[in-house]
Amino acid sequence: MELINISNRRYLGNKYKLLPFIKGVVDRHCTDVHSFFDVFAGTGAVASAFTNCRLFVNDLMRSNYITSLAWFSSEPFDKVKVIEILNYFNNYDASDECNYFSETFSNTYFSRIVCQKIGYIRDTVDKYLSSERINQREWALIITSLFYSMDRIAATCGHYDSFIQGANLPKEINLRLPNIDYTLAPNNIILNSDANAIADTINCDIAYLDPPYNSRQYCDAYHLLENLALWEKPEVFGVARKMDRTQMKSEYCRTTASAQLEELVDKLNTRYILLSYNNNGKKLQVRSNAKISDEEILRILSAKGEVKIFTTDYRPFSAGKGENTGNQERLFLCDVQR
Repeated sequence: MELINISNRRYLGNKYKLLPFIKGVVDRHCTDVHSFFDVFAGTGAVASAFTNCRLFVNDLMRSNYITSLAWFSSEPFDKVKVIEILNYFNNYDASDECNYFSETFSNTYFSRIVCQKIGYIRDTVDKYLSSERINQREWALIITSLFYSMDRIAATCGHYDSFIQGANLPKEINLRLPNIDYTLAPNNIILNSDANAIADTINCDIAYLDPPYNSRQYCDAYHLLENLALWEKPEVFGVARKMDRTQMKSEYCRTTASAQLEELVDKLNTRYILLSYNNNGKKLQVRSNAKISDEEILRILSAKGEVKIFTTDYRPFSAGKGENTGNQERLFLCDVQR
């Protein structure tokens, strides 16, 4: 079966191309690293570079939690069984199906026939889990395959804030097997929580922080995947078919971002804090400007220990068309005073 890798996903702020930079800083400046806490994991790209460690992987969004279960959970899974189920879904004729997803999203991001199959898959995989035909890791692998396959054919510019009007919508969706060809620690922990609420519950060698940089809420950009992940089948509204996301908003996208970061850093139980923060270059749209200044970052981290800054030029993935020049990705490494 065709494979998918963790990097095969379009996602705002994805750090996959920066892994050599991030890993290089850790290898050169951190010692005796045996545990790694990815506090704002997103796609899990950075955690994937530290699978030799015990992993603590967290994200506020349920969709990212599910994919992290697939990529990093220590629970064993039956690869043959997962392939058989994926093949069944690929060959299933969904033309007679009518479900929440087909009634809500047909001919927007996807064609009606693809929506019929997506809804059928999502309903069915939950039935498999509740009947114990599959375990939680296998459930997560199948839904992760669905997310990645949707991303491949969606009529979007890279996220679900809107869909491309009049696009030629594919009539098929092909599920592929997540490629987990690496060994994981036996006691990894995957979390779906507010970072500040759990910061003081984890003891680790490195806490990696990659919070949202600006006002753009991830639950707005990925509402459709979050809807599918939660599968509560809510009412949606507007052209983009968004559900109510009031309780999903991140405080790191608001004017409270500095205060949130200070609280988080103060709570962390770790030997090193590694913070990614893009300077966002020169933006034409105010909502894209960084919420926390370098001065604030240095003040907050310096209260915890000695800070070093590492810089590389980098233009992150963006679906927008605005001017975006002078981007730099900075790593702030804090050697925590013990």
